[in-house]
Amino acid sequence: MVCLAATAAFAQSDATYKAKCAMCHGASGIPNAAMAAALGVPAPTAPAVKALTEAQMIDVVKNGKGKMKPVTGLTDAQVKEAVDTFRSFVK
Repeated sequence: MVCLAATAAFAQSDATYKAKCAMCHGASGIPNAAMAAALGVPAPTAPAVKALTEAQMIDVVKNGKGKMKPVTGLTDAQVKEAVDTFRSFVK
């Protein structure tokens, strides 16, 4: 039962990431080359991205940074879930 709950929780965070983040950051965290070049979208394995704390990533999602606009319409829990999904691509 716990395993099913964990799977459902990950599926929800994955859904938030897919709905709000994947269009620029890629389904697996790797943006397509054109998007990366045009908007400066880094991969999760980029040293500058890997150096960010969870709190810093949450701040970027909520407030934007560089060409990235703030992501709106998400609860704090959904923002954290999307950040957790993105950070999981580094592992």
